[in-house]
Amino acid sequence: MAFLRDLAVDHLRLRLQGVHGVLQAAVLAQIERAGRLDRADLTPLCVTEQEALLLLEDAGKLVADAVSAGGQSAGVDEEAEAELRARAQAASITLPFDALIRQFDLSAFEQLAVVLCAAPELDRSYERIYAFILDELGRRAACPELLSMLAAPSLVERIACRHALSRFGKLRRCGVLVARGDASELRQELRLADGLFGYLTGEGSDLASLCRDTVAVPPPAGGEAHDQPVTRLAQALGCGELRVIGIWGPPQSGKEDVVHALAAALGTRLRHWAPAPSDDPAAIVASLRNAAQEATVAAGLLWIAADAVTQPSRRDVAGAIGEELARSSVRVVMTATQAWRPVELLACAAYAEIELASPTVASRRDVWLAEMPELDAADATTMATQLRLARPEVRAAVRMARTASRLADRTGDATLLSGVQRATAALSGSRCRQFATLIRPKRGPEDLILADTLHRQVLEIAQFFRAWPTVAETWGFGRLATGEGGIKALFTGESGTGKTLAAEVIAGDLQMPLLRVELSRVVSKWVGETEKNLEAAFAEAEDGQAVLLFDEADALFGKRGEVERGIDRYANLEVSYLLQRLDDHGGLVLLATNLKDNIDSAFTRRFQTVLHFPRPERAERLRIWRMAFPRDAPLDPSIDFDALANLDLTGAGIVGAARTAALFAAQETAGAISKTHIVRAIARQFRREARLLTPIELGPYASLLQEAR
Repeated sequence: MAFLRDLAVDHLRLRLQGVHGVLQAAVLAQIERAGRLDRADLTPLCVTEQEALLLLEDAGKLVADAVSAGGQSAGVDEEAEAELRARAQAASITLPFDALIRQFDLSAFEQLAVVLCAAPELDRSYERIYAFILDELGRRAACPELLSMLAAPSLVERIACRHALSRFGKLRRCGVLVARGDASELRQELRLADGLFGYLTGEGSDLASLCRDTVAVPPPAGGEAHDQPVTRLAQALGCGELRVIGIWGPPQSGKEDVVHALAAALGTRLRHWAPAPSDDPAAIVASLRNAAQEATVAAGLLWIAADAVTQPSRRDVAGAIGEELARSSVRVVMTATQAWRPVELLACAAYAEIELASPTVASRRDVWLAEMPELDAADATTMATQLRLARPEVRAAVRMARTASRLADRTGDATLLSGVQRATAALSGSRCRQFATLIRPKRGPEDLILADTLHRQVLEIAQFFRAWPTVAETWGFGRLATGEGGIKALFTGESGTGKTLAAEVIAGDLQMPLLRVELSRVVSKWVGETEKNLEAAFAEAEDGQAVLLFDEADALFGKRGEVERGIDRYANLEVSYLLQRLDDHGGLVLLATNLKDNIDSAFTRRFQTVLHFPRPERAERLRIWRMAFPRDAPLDPSIDFDALANLDLTGAGIVGAARTAALFAAQETAGAISKTHIVRAIARQFRREARLLTPIELGPYASLLQEAR
C-alpha cells in the first residue's frame, strides 16, 4: 500500500510539473494586466505580484523540476512518466490516475482539469495562485473560467472547454468533478468528488464506487433472434426517420437484450432512467429533463423503464412524462411489461415498436448453450424446460456453479450441471419471502411412502411439468389453453397423509424451491388487499422460479355462494380472481386440502391432476415405521414393527409418535428407545387425535398400555 501511495503521488506531481508552465504564464499575464492599474496601494487587500511569484516558486519545489519560466505547454515529461509506469507494472500495480483516464476515456483537457482541481489538495499555495490569476481573493478553487483560460488561447476553444465542464459534460456527469456554490456556471467552484483525492494518492479505494458514468456503453448483445428488426430500427433512428421506439414484453422476454443490441447497432451509449416512486410530477419531470440532457450531450439514447407509469394510479405522472418527452428532441427507447403509448409524444414524434412474447423452450435452450457450451442439447433442453430464466440469471447461475466447482476441486460435466441446478434454486429462492414460506426440498421419492399407483402419479406431475413446454409450444396445444397454461394439481385427503411431503418431493425432483403460501400473511380484512397479496405471492413464485403450494386450499378456493351480505360479494370476488390468476400463471401450482367438497367446482377443470391421499394401509405403515427411526437412533432391536403397523395411524402420526418416543428416551437418559417409550408416544398421539387406544390394537404391546397411562 505504501509503495502504491508513493507511485500515485509521484504521478500527480509529474502531471503538475506539466501544467506548471501554464500557471506561470497565467501569473505573468495577470502581473502585466495589474501593472496597468493606477492604485498600487490596494495590493494589501489582494495577492500581490511578488507574493504570486513566490507562491509559484514554492509550489514548484513540490513538483521538483519545474519547466522554464517562458514555457506555456501543458505537456508531460513522457520519458519520466514511462519510467514511473514501468515501476508500477513491475509491481503489478495500475497507477490510479491512469485507471481514471482509461475508465472514463478522458481527453487531454479533461486530464488537465482533474490535475488542476487536485493541486490545492496537494499544496494550499495553489489556492492563492488561482485567486491571483482570477484577480479575486475570494475565489481560491478551480472553476470553468480558470480551467478554460489556462487550457485554450482562443474564445472558440474556451467555449469548447466550458462545454466539457458543464453540468452534463463527462467529468461532472460521471461524478469526477463536483460543482459547489450558487455562482454562475462560469464561476462555480469545481472540486474532486469526495474520496477521489484519496484514490488518486494511493488510498486503495474502489474507483467504481466513487465515480460512475450515467451514460454507459451497452454490454455485448445477447445474441437474441431480433437481429433484422433491430437493424432496421437502428438505421431509422440513425437517419432521423424515427425518434421513439417501444419494446414491450413479459419479464423474461429479453427486452434489455434488445435495447442493448439497438444501442450497439447505433454505436451509441445508453442513459437508463426510471421514474422515482414519488407522485410529484414536477420532481419526476426535472429528473427526466436532466437525463434527457445527459443523453443528448453524450449523443446517446435515452432508455426509459416505463413499468412504473403504466399503473392507473400514476396517470398524472405518465401524462407529465409524455408531455416533457414531446417537447424534447432526444431519441428514446421505452420498455415495459404492458405497452405504454403516451399520446402526447406519439402525436409529434415518429414511433415504432416491438412486441416480444415469452421466450420459447428453443430460445431458452440457445441461451443455456451459449452461456454453458459444455452442455449437450438434451441437458440444455431440460434446463430450459424447468427454468424460465433470462440471460443474466443464467449467466449468474453458471458463474456460481463454476466457482463452486473450482473451489471444491471437482470437475466433470455432471458435477457442473448439478451445481448449476443448485445455483438456480439458490438464486430463485433468495427472492421469495414476503407472502410465502420458502421450503428447500430435502426429501426425495424414497421418503414418500404411498401405494405404488399413487406414488407413480405423484412423480408424474413433475414429468408433466417438464413435458408441458413441448406439448404447448412444439405440438401447439398452448394455443387452446387459456392464459399461460402451466400445470395445476389438487391433492385431497386427511391431514397427515403426505400431501405436503408430496409437494416437496415434486419440487425436489424438479430442482426448484417450494413456496408455501401463508394464509396469515395473505388474507386481509380490508377489501381488495387479499387479491393484492395473492398477486404478490404469484409474482414471488414467477420471479423465484418456484413451485407454488396452497396448503389448506379450501380456505381460499372455497365455493362461491349466494350474496346475502356485503362480505359475501367480496369473498366471491376473491375466488373469481384466483380462477383468472391460475389461468395466467405459467408455472406449477399445487393445492392441498382436507375438504375436497369445499373447493369451488370451477377450479376442477383447471387441474390436470387430482389425487386423493388415503390413510396408509398396513404395508405402507410398516415402511413408514421403519423409516421413522433414523439409522443413528439408539433403538431397542427387539421392537416389533409388524405389530406397530397394525395401528391405524397416518404417516404424520407415525413420524410424530417416533419423535415423541425419542424425546421420552432422551429425557430419561435411557440407553435406547424402548417399547415402553414407543407405547407411551402412541398413546399420546391417539389422545392428540381425540381417539381411544385399546389393548387389542397394541397386540403384543398391550401389557405396556397401562404403564403408558
